[in-house]
Amino acid sequence: MIQRNKLSIAKLFTQTTAIVILLLLSFALGYYSRPSPPHLLQISQETTTPAAAASVSRIANLPTQLENFRVTTHCSTSPVPPHLVFPTILDRVFNGSSPFTKFPPRHLRSSLKQKRVKGWGSNGAVFENLIKRVKPRVIVEVGTFLGASALHMVNVTRKLGLQTQILCLDDFRGWPGFRDRFKDINMINGDVQLLAQFMQNVVYFNASGSVLPVPFSTGSGLEKLCEWGITADLIEIDAGHDFISAWGDINRAYRILKPGGVIFGHDYFTAADNRGVRRAVNLFAELNNLKIHTDGQHWVLATS
Repeated sequence: MIQRNKLSIAKLFTQTTAIVILLLLSFALGYYSRPSPPHLLQISQETTTPAAAASVSRIANLPTQLENFRVTTHCSTSPVPPHLVFPTILDRVFNGSSPFTKFPPRHLRSSLKQKRVKGWGSNGAVFENLIKRVKPRVIVEVGTFLGASALHMVNVTRKLGLQTQILCLDDFRGWPGFRDRFKDINMINGDVQLLAQFMQNVVYFNASGSVLPVPFSTGSGLEKLCEWGITADLIEIDAGHDFISAWGDINRAYRILKPGGVIFGHDYFTAADNRGVRRAVNLFAELNNLKIHTDGQHWVLATS
């Protein structure tokens, strides 16, 4: 009996050992056969200090990291002349007629304020400084909300005697929960009336001849402007404030900036520090060999 028990225990031990060995072999084969990360391959070719290895890894892996954020839209090689920018938008977006015609419609009149203008940093000196410097024929504003900065730029261009057209690119949806702060912005059948209120503000200030909404997301809107050949002398970026949104907007907007033009934006100095807009601006400037200037909360990148 004792001998039989010993044999059973030995048999069980042998089977368990075999299973453990097989599992270890499978794990080892899987581990050593997996593709090595590119930055590990780069560093393993030579002996480096930890600091140098981190630097090499960052530089070697940067193109791969940014590849997911590359903008590949094919842009028109025939820029639209400034005097044809508004007609082009009217034709491609509004079926050839102005959205301000007979605005506001009867069913919206009771839901709109006579004027409701709100913005952040919308009257800063940077606007007049850059408009005086660039004397833009076409301005593209990326992120508009209720039009405070756009209407301020209208006043500046009028004061300077400029014939400037301003395209306001925004989906006019706000952000989740924005009505907690703006309870007076009405909603009809789930549609917040930001676009309608923006247009009402434009009409109130008699600016419908100078300002035109382009009511799409910033990404899709900028890509279409590029495809249609619409370029700008001055571009303001003030839409999403996270890194990915700001990075995408800056890259797409830069493609429609005329040579010698200026691209600028808000929220360079915020609580997000180097995790949001500032990080995107700094990285873009570094990769494109541009110098960053600041004016209050605004950042400025000039191409000349």
